[in-house]
Amino acid sequence: MASGKDTGALKTAVVTGATDGLGRATALMLAANGYRVFGGGRNAGRLASLQGEASQRKLALTALEMDVTSDDSVSRAIQTIQNAAGTIDILVNNAGIGFVVPMEEISLADLRRQYETNVFGVVRVTQHVLPGMRAQGRGRIVNMSSIAGKVSTPLFGAYSSSKFALESISDAWRLELGQFGIQVILIEPGIIPSGMEGAVRELSGAYTDLQAGPYAAIKASFESMWAAESAKATTTPDDCARVILNALRAARPKARYPVTSAATAMTYLRRILSDRTLDRMILRRYKLRKPS
Repeated sequence: MASGKDTGALKTAVVTGATDGLGRATALMLAANGYRVFGGGRNAGRLASLQGEASQRKLALTALEMDVTSDDSVSRAIQTIQNAAGTIDILVNNAGIGFVVPMEEISLADLRRQYETNVFGVVRVTQHVLPGMRAQGRGRIVNMSSIAGKVSTPLFGAYSSSKFALESISDAWRLELGQFGIQVILIEPGIIPSGMEGAVRELSGAYTDLQAGPYAAIKASFESMWAAESAKATTTPDDCARVILNALRAARPKARYPVTSAATAMTYLRRILSDRTLDRMILRRYKLRKPS
């Protein structure tokens, strides 16, 4: 179990996707706990809102434009941060999008868009930050995965596959970067009500509606289940941010931190159940027929 506090050397943090949900909560919590934070995002209005709250609370947080899907945008942002802070000690790769669509229906353009943000965007930003971390001989990289990166369910094929990819990339980084004093941490949340739900609905809205098409039953079951799970969820974005804060403070952080009791339970079930048994459990949850 991770324990202990750091020495205070890791102080400059970059958080991508910092304008909403888990990213915003993380940026504000780190700033409130003594870190100098640079929060990246694409939406000018949300960046202004984040900066306004930080200024009102007198936090050392700078909001800046950073589109993780653009080489030029990331390069400019990282250069701006390095000019202002000198070094980057912590990178929280939180920016992400999600499509909730059957794999048969999703367009290749949208599948590429899914990966461009959730996978290539993480690699892009991290590659810009790593030379500085290696030069200073320390650093921590926190990658925001999901329980969907452990277990794939109907309609989550595109999103889950991007998180599965992130999990394996993070495992490789953890092994490659330890020799340089750089630690890599995965955060694996379950359902946490935030702005993500609205963004997912907007991205997925162009696809077949719930009342039509061969996947209507799956979509209807999903909508009902998601609403029920969200209604009873008790974990907040601040709770997730606190997990990240504790991981950054730990002298020996764990490789993975599931967030929410459901995520912890599903991680355990994935480990002990056969594929067939887990499939049946998921199909029952979606009220679907078992495969013959």
